[in-house]
Amino acid sequence: MAFASAFYEIAALVLLAALVGFVGLVLRQPLIVAFIAVGVLAGPDVLGIVSATAFIETLSQISIAVLLFLVGLKLDVGLVKSLGKVAVATGLGQVGFTAAVGFVLCLMLGIDTTTALYIAVALTFSSTIIIVKLLSDKQEIQSLHGRIALGFLIVQDIFVVLAMVVLSAIGVGAADEGAGLIDILAVLAGGLVMVGLVALFIRYVADPLLGRIARSPELLVVFAVGWAAGLAAAGDAIGFGKELGGLLAGVSLASTPYREAIGSRLASLRDFLLLFFFIHLGAGLGLSSVSGQIVPALVLSLFVLIGNPLIVLAIMGYMGYRKRTGFLAGLTVAQISEFSLIFMAMGVSIGHVEPEALGLVTLVGLVTIAVSVYMITWSHHLYAWCEPVLGFFERRDPFREAEAPAPERPYDHVIFGLGRYGTRIGEGLRARGFRVLGVDFDPEAVADWRARGLDARFGDATDPEFTAHLPLEGTRAVISAVSRDRGPLTEANPQLALLEGLKSAGYTGRIVLSVARAEDAPLLEARGAGLVLSPFDDAADFAVERLTDPAQTGRAASALS
Repeated sequence: MAFASAFYEIAALVLLAALVGFVGLVLRQPLIVAFIAVGVLAGPDVLGIVSATAFIETLSQISIAVLLFLVGLKLDVGLVKSLGKVAVATGLGQVGFTAAVGFVLCLMLGIDTTTALYIAVALTFSSTIIIVKLLSDKQEIQSLHGRIALGFLIVQDIFVVLAMVVLSAIGVGAADEGAGLIDILAVLAGGLVMVGLVALFIRYVADPLLGRIARSPELLVVFAVGWAAGLAAAGDAIGFGKELGGLLAGVSLASTPYREAIGSRLASLRDFLLLFFFIHLGAGLGLSSVSGQIVPALVLSLFVLIGNPLIVLAIMGYMGYRKRTGFLAGLTVAQISEFSLIFMAMGVSIGHVEPEALGLVTLVGLVTIAVSVYMITWSHHLYAWCEPVLGFFERRDPFREAEAPAPERPYDHVIFGLGRYGTRIGEGLRARGFRVLGVDFDPEAVADWRARGLDARFGDATDPEFTAHLPLEGTRAVISAVSRDRGPLTEANPQLALLEGLKSAGYTGRIVLSVARAEDAPLLEARGAGLVLSPFDDAADFAVERLTDPAQTGRAASALS
């Protein structure tokens, strides 16, 4: 199916993605499954839509740069240092055992040594995007197994980084094989210079620069994308790859207080651009070559779906955790990641593996992601079914769980909007012994709150992705004190946006909103607000009460006499 221009082709692909994505939504599947399906459907063996391959390949490369930028954005040095030994041991153990067993399985399936090594490494990556979304939907992010799972996902992300670095170094050597040692050293020297400049940027430029840019949310997004693409292009020009350039861009902003806002703002763009990575991937896969990989794909899928959780369960049981905690944490690694496909694609580009190996891992990704979504969603029912045979994985004395530190006391109140009104509310609540977290998109307001000894985060009340990642478990009330528009209440109003974002995140506590017009209160209450404040009207009513209070009038008369 040929189109007259790339524009028509892109339009058809996006519409197809929307249609397949809707089917995936009905089946409760993540977008990554829908996108892989779109890539296969749009490929030459089905609809044959893809012809502007150069344009789609460019978008695919940008998507990888943005994806790795977001991975780098999570690799804050302080966060890495804070990882507990349980997360490190479980993460490294899972990666090591999965790679070793997967390598042996691939050899038994008749796969050559180099390809078996690539596939074994690809099987160790789990999808952070999917796991965080599912745990958030179930409100289990702050549970013991949720916190442990997030910890070893960070370990996996670090392993992804190291694997990409190794592949990029191999790629440099392969590209410059005929050029000699001097050219390879020049590439490495250029890379060291780039790393040094980024280190100087982190030390002296990042915080003050983003403090100014962050005053405009739109400019912050433009800067982040430009920075990711710019460093990816610089990395490619030097010779060590777009992937490491994008990753380095993310690391350079990871220690700033704006990383969460940047990450949440770019999440939708990442998902959109990844569509073109999977379309490019599907366009290069032939159904005939994929059909010959069905048996190996089923064997490896069963290993990921059953073997990976058992590996985590065994490691955590040995470390002294209850079988229930190990089982629930283990289910989170019962799938492979989008990075598995990127890793294999890099191997194909270097010439180490054939496209058939990439097709095999793609099939494994489709099966494991699709099935693991239901496994995690129904994890407690699955545990009740499996519990009688899991006693082998639990010590007589699961001492670790008895010693496991209780989660940090939750915030009693979360306040959006740290102007004079929000600050007064926050200080009043703190004076009464409540623990308060403030959120604002103004860097100066956030800094002012922290200077007052109050916890604060940089973020946007209208961004549902940011709201979903707030520590809201156990929070009594979320209070909006953001600037109020005196015009008619519309869906774009920050009060309504925050209300819908909290409901989508599964927050069940009290939602308190503030309005400029008292007539808007009934609508917000009908939409789910537990309390609506009208600061101007409330202040006027309080003033009238004081003016007409006989006790206040008597004291004023005494003072005058």
